[in-house]
Amino acid sequence: MAVLINFKICDNAKECSGIAVCPTGALLWDEKKKSIKINNKKCISCGKCQKACGVEAIKVAKNEKEYAKLKKEINDDPRKATDLFIDRFGAQPVTPLFLVAEDKFSLSSLESKKPAMVEFFNDNSIECLLRSIPIKDLVAGMKINYEKIELKTASLLEKYKISKLPALLFFKDGKLFGKIEGYYDLDKKGELIKLVGEIVNRGK
Repeated sequence: MAVLINFKICDNAKECSGIAVCPTGALLWDEKKKSIKINNKKCISCGKCQKACGVEAIKVAKNEKEYAKLKKEINDDPRKATDLFIDRFGAQPVTPLFLVAEDKFSLSSLESKKPAMVEFFNDNSIECLLRSIPIKDLVAGMKINYEKIELKTASLLEKYKISKLPALLFFKDGKLFGKIEGYYDLDKKGELIKLVGEIVNRGK
């Protein structure tokens, strides 16, 4: 019957996976408004867009009762679009604040006199923003520098024997003293914060 989009959690990008899989063009990109557009006259309620949406922002209602229910859920959703625009572990950086070029790595973290936590990532290791842990939660209460390095080559992977990305590496006075490999989502937030805390305490 109809498609609904929860724009409170949608990044409203032209590359929307829902647009890519829609067989009828019910979901499309409005170049003039720079926004995802819905043409429910073309919707056949196949559900492909809903399955393709990684953040579950797209919903498909098969009848009026379901449409009203989904619309209410969206209206009552306490989240907001700004939640998308905070830097998170294992996600594409939102601002350039923490992002450091790969060739500038040694000039920043390795010269830090206090512990530095460096996240290494690449395009293949990026996860969904809404399922990723905010950086501010990882470093809360800690006196530690933080930065993200997007790896374009394998040199740093080989140097620090990193087998899985994204990875968090911990340095002090130019020496590596801790490493956490692999992605942790919000369900494992407590586990990752505990690991980070244990490593930082060792480096004091």
